[in-house]
Amino acid sequence: MLMNQSTLKKDCIEQFCREYSKNNENIPWEYYEKNAVKRGLRNADGTGIMAGMTQIGSVQGYYVQDGERVPMPGKLIYRGIDLDEMIDEFMRESRFGFEETAYLLLFGNLPSVKQLDIFKGMLSSTRSLPNMFTEDVIIKAPSSDVMNELERAVLALYSYDAQPEEISLANQFRQSVELIARVPVIVAHAFAAKRHYYNKESLYLHHPQEDLSIAENFLYSIRHDNQYTDQEAKLLDLCLVLHAEHGGGNNSTFTCRVLSSTGTDIYSAIAAAIGSLKGPRHGGANIKVVEMMNYIKEQVGDWKDDDEIRAVLQKLLDKEAGDRSGLIYGMGHAIYTRSDPRAVLLKKFGRETARMKGMLEEFDLYEAVERLAPNVISTNKGDRKTVCANVDLYSGMVYQMMSIPLDLYTPLFAIARMVGWCAHRIEELFQPGNRIIRPAYKAVVPMRTFVPLDQRG
Repeated sequence: MLMNQSTLKKDCIEQFCREYSKNNENIPWEYYEKNAVKRGLRNADGTGIMAGMTQIGSVQGYYVQDGERVPMPGKLIYRGIDLDEMIDEFMRESRFGFEETAYLLLFGNLPSVKQLDIFKGMLSSTRSLPNMFTEDVIIKAPSSDVMNELERAVLALYSYDAQPEEISLANQFRQSVELIARVPVIVAHAFAAKRHYYNKESLYLHHPQEDLSIAENFLYSIRHDNQYTDQEAKLLDLCLVLHAEHGGGNNSTFTCRVLSSTGTDIYSAIAAAIGSLKGPRHGGANIKVVEMMNYIKEQVGDWKDDDEIRAVLQKLLDKEAGDRSGLIYGMGHAIYTRSDPRAVLLKKFGRETARMKGMLEEFDLYEAVERLAPNVISTNKGDRKTVCANVDLYSGMVYQMMSIPLDLYTPLFAIARMVGWCAHRIEELFQPGNRIIRPAYKAVVPMRTFVPLDQRG
């Protein structure tokens, strides 16, 4: 009787795993120290290795004095303009700001009224996906994960582009505008397909509306009845502005720049960035925060009892609870020390939304985690490193208050960051002295003799 093929395959894979484990030992940590290897491309003091320069975004979380890092309130700068100033202006005038932010990051300056109108018109006119794209690319091969579907769909856009390989400034701007306009539609359709084929719900596909902003169009597209409030749309627009750019060193943007440095097409570079953003240590962290907070809500009887909350946080750090990763998601950042300006802004506008939605008690629990976690982390690790809440702590709850499904949290990040990725790709391609990004790895395996096949055991 023939062995079941799936059983055979499983047995073979398990054998290969054992063979790998036998032949591949962990490289000792002292090897890294001896050879001054910068794990994670970071220096011993936590600062990032300088791999390039950019005029697009600046992330400031500390300053150096007498060779030491000194914590400071975080600043996020877009093309030399403080993000706080931009948000204040958008809110003061009660208008949508993401399209204006996209113009600034792509072209390097704030647009005039006429330039902004032209740019919005370009985005509006290119929102619709190519004919039969949704049917052939998304619906025929739906995915259980919207980020994977988005990555595949972006690659597929190559086949619908008459000039996919042309590396000219004009063509890169044309492709960038199309990606910024189309990705929200792809996400909405991918989510509809996922919901239909995996959740057994009805299939609703909505065409984008020409007169709506990107934030409004997205809410219009993901809801069966197309209904949303102006407050919801303005809050989502704020989230998109906050997530649009974060310097050249974050993992997904650096990934985009690495691929762009090879001269490959924009769709390959952007698809790789999407794959990077999906990871739970990067864009996927907002989902991990929600999962962690759901666990905390279940475990803490009195949400106002600091001791109860502190005890659960300690269990999370001790890998005794939650996903047992030893992490408190939403806390800590590679650069920000005293504060993450994005988290500060989301917290500010999120509290007002929580009040209107009757969710203040839950919002207070998030704030309690932000307040208590730094001390728990410091005590647990035995150091005095300044730890603050990052953007992921509050972004998930803000989406939750807008009734945005969990499946869309990370894709929304991708919709916003598409702007930053495209801006960094163009900068990488057209800066003088462009070179392929190619770091080094030191080989530590000893030499050995090739053994003929018939002599191996």
